[in-house]
Amino acid sequence: MTTRRNRTRLSVVVGAVCAMAMTLTAHSGTAYARTDDHAATLAALRTLQAAAGPGAAVHAGADGTDWTLSAGTGTYGADRPIQEDEHFLVGSQTKTFTATVVLQLVDEGRIALDSPIETYLPGLVTGNGHDGTRITVRHLLQHTSGIAAYSPGLPLDVLTVQPPRRSDGTYDPREVVRTGLRLDPVSVPGAAFTYSNTNYVILGLLVEAVTGAPAREAVRSRVIEPLGLTRTFIPAPGDRALPLPAVTGYHGVRLGGFFAWTRAQVIDPSLYGGAGAMVSTLEDVTAFYQALLGGELLSPESLAEMMDVADVGDLGVGLGLVARQLSCGVTAWGHSGAMPGYQSYTLVTEDGRHASAMTNVMFQFGTPAPQMHAVVETAICES
Repeated sequence: MTTRRNRTRLSVVVGAVCAMAMTLTAHSGTAYARTDDHAATLAALRTLQAAAGPGAAVHAGADGTDWTLSAGTGTYGADRPIQEDEHFLVGSQTKTFTATVVLQLVDEGRIALDSPIETYLPGLVTGNGHDGTRITVRHLLQHTSGIAAYSPGLPLDVLTVQPPRRSDGTYDPREVVRTGLRLDPVSVPGAAFTYSNTNYVILGLLVEAVTGAPAREAVRSRVIEPLGLTRTFIPAPGDRALPLPAVTGYHGVRLGGFFAWTRAQVIDPSLYGGAGAMVSTLEDVTAFYQALLGGELLSPESLAEMMDVADVGDLGVGLGLVARQLSCGVTAWGHSGAMPGYQSYTLVTEDGRHASAMTNVMFQFGTPAPQMHAVVETAICES
């Protein structure tokens, strides 16, 4: 079990300008701790918060000392700086946890990366031009399966293709996969990168088929519990409640200095499963990526496979892990995530520097991804 790092908490509340189509307010800010050593990160965080949600925060550090900066508020209309131990939905950062379990099963000889998914889930990945005998486990992990981009349940979903709900409001993951496969393939397997949640819903089913337990239980027993991540879990179907303390998530739109917030409705976790359903904290996700890169979860061979990247724009895309070259000359590893109400991004370096940022909004039109990256990069380079 890992030991929590010593940390210094620095919080800055930066006030909102005003709200459009809701209550008009102005909220003045107060500094709660000295931030001289992280002035550049604080400036980047304020820029993120001005382009993102009611609040934003970054948890970062190096050399055994962690620190947290907050701007704005975790609950609109209140003075609640976001803290590193508050729960929120980490979205697609879940994928790295799922990929880790798949690669643990590779280490155990129970899965082969270059075996077709048909070997483990016969008859699932088929129809509409999809062929599970040609799509391998590696293709799914690296988003090179040719399966089209699909984000079920989000506001601007592709072609409004939605899986059927069960009578209790939950979703059958096999039906989620079948619905995603109704979109035509975008390439032959292995030919091109296309980010698709369907890949990781399939991988969650793969974990279940091989272990005989729900994927969320495999992630819990193999990753979460050994690392002592007490505020991290994949909720069971039907469990939409965030434990306290929690950051409140919002939908929103910004136009210059004007913005409008509505509280986000939590999507049932069964809709995303191993692709994006996880609840965690800034502190816990940071500890996970540090342990992963530190060799605590995988064999050197499987970690090397995970970190064997293909260039996609300015990113290197591995197996559930993304690499980014930072302006201070280091390579950082991690993943981003988004779910209704939340956006987040974590990067860690092999020399121990780390930063995890989040904001409590998911925009209907566009996301503050450049500002989010700027916060994380500045925090790592400033450390």
